[in-house]
Amino acid sequence: MTRLLRRTGGADWFGLLAFIFLASTIILPLVVVGIWAFAEVWRYPAVLPQRFGLGFWGEMLARRDVWAALTTSLELSFTVTALSMLICLPAAYAFGRMEFPFRNTLFLSFLTLRAFPKFGLLIVIATIFLNLGLVGTFAGVVLIQLVDTLMYMVWIPAAAFQSVDRRLEEAAQDAGATPLQVFWHVTLPQSLPTIAAAVILTFVGTFYETEGAWLIGAPTVTTMPILMISFINNQLVIQYGAVLSLMLWVPSFVALMFARRVLGGDAIARGLGG
Repeated sequence: MTRLLRRTGGADWFGLLAFIFLASTIILPLVVVGIWAFAEVWRYPAVLPQRFGLGFWGEMLARRDVWAALTTSLELSFTVTALSMLICLPAAYAFGRMEFPFRNTLFLSFLTLRAFPKFGLLIVIATIFLNLGLVGTFAGVVLIQLVDTLMYMVWIPAAAFQSVDRRLEEAAQDAGATPLQVFWHVTLPQSLPTIAAAVILTFVGTFYETEGAWLIGAPTVTTMPILMISFINNQLVIQYGAVLSLMLWVPSFVALMFARRVLGGDAIARGLGG
């Protein structure tokens, strides 16, 4: 703290206070959730739990519905992310690098999905899915969550493809590289950090998505967020929610660490705009 004040000359107090405030609002809730997950007895006004233990973890890990919901969430996340990459990345390349009629109109249409109240849009889609027999099916949930990923997987990679240094591509072409070689060795490496960030956002957003999965999947398709809601509605035991919250957090943390190890931390930071 002293070094930080010397470095700033003691002038940027507002920035320092803002940093402390943001850090506390982000870290403090995570710490509280982590404590509740291992607290067996924690009564007011005690600052720390009177007794720690793994009893609630044992109860949660012994339930088949918890493992089934976790498996369903992971299957949905991997399926939706893979399909979104397959569908959206070619579209993002076209929007970022090509000129065609109604390009800007079509590009902005993906933003309109966020411009309207999400739940109202889901109700309209659910009505269509009901007529198609997709309500209560895994495929229906995949489709509704796929719609929710379009903006991430089109807008963000399109910006990455658009910002590629054309001079490097032209130099590769002058050296005799084919269009495919130029894309694979020049265009894609420059765009990869941003694309990876979009993929991570898509995976994590799908894993935590609740409204579409509940509206389209209920009662046969149960994800971890939906299971957590049912626990809260049926029996308000804080430890159950805390344990499920940590279980929800693990896959997204693993995905981020995997991407960081494969691509490098600096690349992921650049992709996220850092």
